[in-house]
Amino acid sequence: MKQIIQDLRKGNTVLEEIPAPTVKSNHVLIQTACSLVSLGTEKMLVEFGKANMLDKAKQQPDKVKMVLDKVKTDGLMPTLEAVLNKLDQPLPLGYSNVGRVIAVGKGVSEFKPGDRVVSNGNHAEIVSVPANLTAKLPDNVSDEEGSFAVVGAIALQGIRLSNPALGETFVVIGLGLIGLIASKLLLANGCSVIGFDIDPYKVKLAESFGVKGFTVTGPREQVNIVKSFTRQAGADGVIITASSKSNDIISSSAQMSRKRGRIVLVGVIGLNLSRADFYEKELTFQVSCSYGPGRYDETYEEKGQDYPLPYVRWTEKRNFEAVLNAISSGRLEVKSLISEVVPLEEYLKIYGNMKREAIIASILKYPEKVKPNDSVVKLREPEFRKDQQVALAIIGAGNFTASTIIPAIKKLPVRKKYIISAKGLSAKILAKKGNFENAGSDINLALQDSEVSLVMITTRHNLHAKMTIEALLSGKNVFVEKPLALSSKELDEIIEALNAADKTVNVGFNRRFSPYAGAVKKHLSGGPVNISATMNAGFIPENSWVHDLEVGGGRIIGEACHFIDLCSYLTGSKVTQVCMNSLGTDARENTDNATILLKYENGSNAVINYFSNGSKSYAKERVEVFSDERTFIIDNWRSVTGYGAKGFRNLKGKQDKGHKAQFELLIKRINEGGKALIPFESLVNTTRASFAALESMKCNSWIKVQV
Repeated sequence: MKQIIQDLRKGNTVLEEIPAPTVKSNHVLIQTACSLVSLGTEKMLVEFGKANMLDKAKQQPDKVKMVLDKVKTDGLMPTLEAVLNKLDQPLPLGYSNVGRVIAVGKGVSEFKPGDRVVSNGNHAEIVSVPANLTAKLPDNVSDEEGSFAVVGAIALQGIRLSNPALGETFVVIGLGLIGLIASKLLLANGCSVIGFDIDPYKVKLAESFGVKGFTVTGPREQVNIVKSFTRQAGADGVIITASSKSNDIISSSAQMSRKRGRIVLVGVIGLNLSRADFYEKELTFQVSCSYGPGRYDETYEEKGQDYPLPYVRWTEKRNFEAVLNAISSGRLEVKSLISEVVPLEEYLKIYGNMKREAIIASILKYPEKVKPNDSVVKLREPEFRKDQQVALAIIGAGNFTASTIIPAIKKLPVRKKYIISAKGLSAKILAKKGNFENAGSDINLALQDSEVSLVMITTRHNLHAKMTIEALLSGKNVFVEKPLALSSKELDEIIEALNAADKTVNVGFNRRFSPYAGAVKKHLSGGPVNISATMNAGFIPENSWVHDLEVGGGRIIGEACHFIDLCSYLTGSKVTQVCMNSLGTDARENTDNATILLKYENGSNAVINYFSNGSKSYAKERVEVFSDERTFIIDNWRSVTGYGAKGFRNLKGKQDKGHKAQFELLIKRINEGGKALIPFESLVNTTRASFAALESMKCNSWIKVQV
């Protein structure tokens, strides 16, 4: 199938051939009939993509600071590689899609195949969209009219926040597509509307349906116009749908408002507020969030948990439905806003020049016949070499795959057969970058292919155990990124599957393969040691999937397990007891500020400090090992220094966390046959120790670990 994407590195807008997405739980699979191009939003993305590196940096100063901090801790080259990798990840364009449902995921009962629906799906022939971001079209609403529902919901949410009343006067600043829809909805609410824009065509169009329209001059003139229409009282409300870096818009909005007036920002403007403007009139100012309540809430959107209607009357989905009902009843007319209908293949008529005059809404029309089960795209013919015994399939095409795995396996003797991701787009981009034969969206492509001997799983954590079991039962060797499992039940099921399969399970505990860790290990006698390991992990927002115990497992299970394995490697022993204490008094399971104490079978002790409240400009990881009157310090995987260690050679160089060596050994083992990189008993012990850490925090006591 085809999808429109924005190449952030080269600045091109491309119609890319990608694998059709698969349907997930709480999602619906939709074959697109048409989609609306949101010229304002999409023009910003296209222009950002076309900007040079310096201009991109100027537009994102917060990201520049993050980059500079990373240079200080990780070095220039790793940082540069990370930045370029980010730019290699294209943006899918579009969020106003209409089509017919062709499949529904588990947990979806509202929709069935054949239903005409609107969603916030991208510009793609087939889209997989959460059910809570999908609404049915009334029979008397055409596909083209229905494509306005999502953009209309943005305007509607801004209006809801401004709480208009019959007879009030509202100002709409910015008469683009969203501004024009907002004006129509305000008029339907019985309000008088004054509209401002720099484009005379848009002003004239607004006037044609009852708006008092004016071409923008200076801020003072706008204020005077509003005062003259309101008997000097000022507007009851101002809806800002413009896009501008100027602070004049918010200032003039305050000046043209009446006392206790309401200002709602839907667009993007400069926000250097004057206290005097707002203080004297006791004005209220609010920023509207997209389509309404539920937006960016993963529980609502991805997990399908609706907000109760009596308590949250208007969610984003219910806003979609309200706009569709307004179109159906004739209260909202949108046909006059359609400037052009363009076949998908001719998309450059729109994106080739997004500054054309007299264009309000462009609609892309899609072909009726698309192969919905086309889950693979072939990129090149296989190249067989004598040293390539391993045929590889990677499941998951996120940042780790792009930034770490693809570069690490680039020159290894492995047949690169598949990269697979649920949505397909990221798989296609990475498959091209990594010179893979195929890009796909269905894991069964790899599991049912007898040539595939190694499956790498790099998805979100909640899929690791399930996919590991499926791969083992399909006769594949497995490499799974940490963690191996999120629960004891999952771990037991993996053990059972491995016992039934003559294959290996490998987990991405890469730090033990770093040359810095290896240098320390060589100088340890095998007796008990003390280890102090610190992860300055950095802050991750609470709404991230990593903190979700069902999806990410929390950062202790999901990431601190790295250091549990490292300590086990350095001690040469297994964890027998664990005690964990979290920062403050809130012993949350998903804490990311904790100290973990480990007791080992051979008498070793280790303390792991996993902190998220430190400075990002400080080194991220530090390991100190104390043994036989000697001390070894690994500093952020860029150096190792020995104190009192006769014959130890200090090392210093580029950052090396062991990924490259890990994958070299992995491919060699699979090619030649042999045991897993890390004994499976050690992997199980590390996983059980991470579970015990959380249990210890809840019980406030030491927890024994099954050895």
